[in-house]
Amino acid sequence: MRSRQGIIWRRKVYKLVAVGGKLRGAEIQLNEGENVLGRGLDVDHPLKVAGVSKRHMSINVNGDTCYVQDLGSSNGTFVNGKLVKNQTVKGGDKIAIPNVIFQVVYVKEKKVIITKKVAKVDEGGEDSIEFRDVAPKDFIGRVKYFFKHKIMSVVYSFNEQYEWSVLLGIILFVFVCTNIGLTIGPVLHDGKELLKNEIVARGGQYAEEVARFNRAALSRGDLNRLNTNFLENSAEDVKSYELFDLEGRIVRPVGKLNSYVEDAFSVKAWKQILGGGENALRKTIYEVVGDGEIGIGKAILAYDTNTGKEEPVGIIAIRFKPRSWAAQAANQSGSYLEELIITCIVGVIFFGIVYYMTTRPLELMRIQIEEVLRGKRKELQLPILFDEIQPLNNTVNSILQRLKELQSEDGGDFVEIEEDGPYVRSLYEFMQGAQGPVMVLNSEKLIEHINSEGEDLTGMRESSSAGTSLLDSARDQGFAATVIDLCDQSANNEGTSQSEMYELTGKSYMIHVSSLLGKDNFAKAFYVTFVEDE
Repeated sequence: MRSRQGIIWRRKVYKLVAVGGKLRGAEIQLNEGENVLGRGLDVDHPLKVAGVSKRHMSINVNGDTCYVQDLGSSNGTFVNGKLVKNQTVKGGDKIAIPNVIFQVVYVKEKKVIITKKVAKVDEGGEDSIEFRDVAPKDFIGRVKYFFKHKIMSVVYSFNEQYEWSVLLGIILFVFVCTNIGLTIGPVLHDGKELLKNEIVARGGQYAEEVARFNRAALSRGDLNRLNTNFLENSAEDVKSYELFDLEGRIVRPVGKLNSYVEDAFSVKAWKQILGGGENALRKTIYEVVGDGEIGIGKAILAYDTNTGKEEPVGIIAIRFKPRSWAAQAANQSGSYLEELIITCIVGVIFFGIVYYMTTRPLELMRIQIEEVLRGKRKELQLPILFDEIQPLNNTVNSILQRLKELQSEDGGDFVEIEEDGPYVRSLYEFMQGAQGPVMVLNSEKLIEHINSEGEDLTGMRESSSAGTSLLDSARDQGFAATVIDLCDQSANNEGTSQSEMYELTGKSYMIHVSSLLGKDNFAKAFYVTFVEDE
């Protein structure tokens, strides 16, 4: 038996609690100083909601003071239904931005860590729940175990920071790049090597041609009478060349006669040939020396009657710039680009298949859970084959069955959630004889009906806005946020009428919202009326 000492501490904090819209129920704790909210990734509190600007607004907290400032957003920031640029807010104020209504909450947050006694539970006890896998003994099982618990643990750590769909996209991109690098890369590299070897062989052939055409002059050691016109006139892809004696004095081309080698590759070839021994004299030196250029260096040998063997009398260094090299580089880039485009298209299709195959079981489970809660289905039965999700399916069925048992023990029934259609139709009949602007919303606060006076006042037409959210159809987002807030208040107060003053078309109107509750005690329809303040 072990115990831990408890700690109690308190502090005052500001929070934003979403009371309406798509983020309803979410909480944002505001830090001391500036808190930037928006749809961008560089803000303090990202909001993934349509209509919100990348940097929508900032909330500055300084002790007990909270200050709201609009950051030039497209759709504006509303405090208590009024469009503001900057304003001090307090606990209870409502801040409305597109598709979200926040309420400012000022609380003394208390966190308590209680002294806790931890007892060791027997391995076979009912309180012990183990989810640890045992490493298999066979080779394939060990590989799977290592992959799941070692490699995937790294992926899981990234999944805690990024959405799984983003992570899947990154993994597919890495796969695409790796696939291109390992399949096309070696083939193109081999093609480039073959081309380079062909150029090296051509350079060696040119050196042998110089020795053959000038055999008589070379045998006398008279380098000044060498004929290299074919290199200047007909040799293919030769950019430049230098023929020099063993001391580095250039004898050809004539324009560089009696000067000494200064070209970096010529100097390198000179040193390698003279310093490499007997093997270097018969070897062709080559190197990629620039953008699309290859340098070839080779010793020129002549027969020495005194020694009875061929001796080096000079060195030739040739710079090639083959057109086939540039064409090969262009073809290589085109091949990479073509493969990248095709692989990316296949990757996107594969991503979509994996994404929707993964999310479809979850969507089906959500729909079937709703049907079970409404009494339309007894249990979850997924129509797709997915062995890995079957344990979760069984657990959810057990929870739903236990919930039914608890409902029965309390003397109640597992109530079916009613449809809102009959209630909406009833309010529509009331609207037919109403005087003044009237609007009817369904249980999801979507527009169902607006009379002609309501259309003139709100600027919304029933024909185009039916079935849409007020936040999407209303020109005035503050008006939409106010009506939605009144709907929530009415639904949470047993359908009683809730009202608030708001300015429309330059006049003040008292907006009244009442709701009809169904047998399941949920609001099924909302009746919105507008009374001009005289």
